[in-house]
Amino acid sequence: MQISPIPTLSDDINDIRTRTANIVAEKIIPNEREIYSKSENSASVRKEIREQVKKEKLWAPHLPEEYGGMGIGFMAHAYMNEILAWSPLSNRLFGVIAPNSGNQKVLLKYGSKEQKKKWLEPLISGEMESAFSMTEPDNAGSDPRSIQTTAKKEGDEWVINGHKVMTSNGIKADFAIVMCRTEEEGEDGEVNSRMTQIIVPTDTPGFNVIRSVPIWGHTGGDHVEIKYENVRVPVENQLGARGTGHAAAQDRLGAGRVFHCMNSIGQMWRAFDLMLQRTITREVHGGKLETKQMIQGFIADSYIDIQTARLMTIHCAEVMDSENDPRVDISAIKIYVPEAMHRVVDRAIQVYGWKGVSADLPLFGMYQGARTLRLADGPDEVHRILIAKQVLKKYHQGLSWDFGI
Repeated sequence: MQISPIPTLSDDINDIRTRTANIVAEKIIPNEREIYSKSENSASVRKEIREQVKKEKLWAPHLPEEYGGMGIGFMAHAYMNEILAWSPLSNRLFGVIAPNSGNQKVLLKYGSKEQKKKWLEPLISGEMESAFSMTEPDNAGSDPRSIQTTAKKEGDEWVINGHKVMTSNGIKADFAIVMCRTEEEGEDGEVNSRMTQIIVPTDTPGFNVIRSVPIWGHTGGDHVEIKYENVRVPVENQLGARGTGHAAAQDRLGAGRVFHCMNSIGQMWRAFDLMLQRTITREVHGGKLETKQMIQGFIADSYIDIQTARLMTIHCAEVMDSENDPRVDISAIKIYVPEAMHRVVDRAIQVYGWKGVSADLPLFGMYQGARTLRLADGPDEVHRILIAKQVLKKYHQGLSWDFGI
């Protein structure tokens, strides 16, 4: 991993990137096999890395200092993410792993003082695990406002009924943040204000885990299908004001999409690095792979994919950081970056042949992740529609689109 200071960044952000890269390159990547093995030594390696991360004050970049995090802000975290993504193990070893990190951010913004004490602090300390429960099997994930899981108020309790799927971290979670419909059609308020997020302890009667959903054929994972059957929780488990569930989800997903894209760029970077190592060492048909024009085309096309994806994502992050309207840019990177990652990783797999699809390299996981991202956080088709609508709106106003801002 070759990480040089970026002239346009502050010394602080460059220092964070450099120190992060040192740990990822020197401690995590060389020990990936050992950590994955779950051997007796695996736990001690993880502990040693976490201690070094905390010593370097790189722990939990998404959290404020008062909660034990770095308090570095959105842009610094985004730049840090592309380094962490060189290894799929980094985020957890740096104290930032979904869905806990997203739930922590939601609790920070929408949680009451009591909720932060009861749920947020144990979640940060590692005493608790959490899940995020929004997607439903029978309703379009492309329209979160179509959610049919209901929460009805009875006295001092919410009574929840519904069917969820792909609830992340559902096996280990001590509590779930559940997106519920609390207002019915025809009641006051527009459609975006009919949802509320509610904290549900997973040991509550009626919280019924149906199965672990096999992902890419792998069974025993932690994305689960759940039926909420007359689940009763206190009204004080409501997160934020009634009807703010959709807004809370968008708060979570907007920044999350940028972080996902920066993660994708870091993975592309490593895939590119692996591909280049192979091309300069592999002998085939009378010469090194690097001498073959088709492989040279792979190198050039992958460079272009990574650089365009990276600059688009950084621009989007800058728009968000300046508090301008980022909706078109968020949708654009949500579409482009996973597709670019798919192409970059695919070329690296092709260069490695059988080894590219084996567990000897991380490429197969990257490939599956790139395809999954085209569905996660809203399918590409919905984001294409959003881009077109926003651009057309400008032209109907007699304006044109300004690509400079």
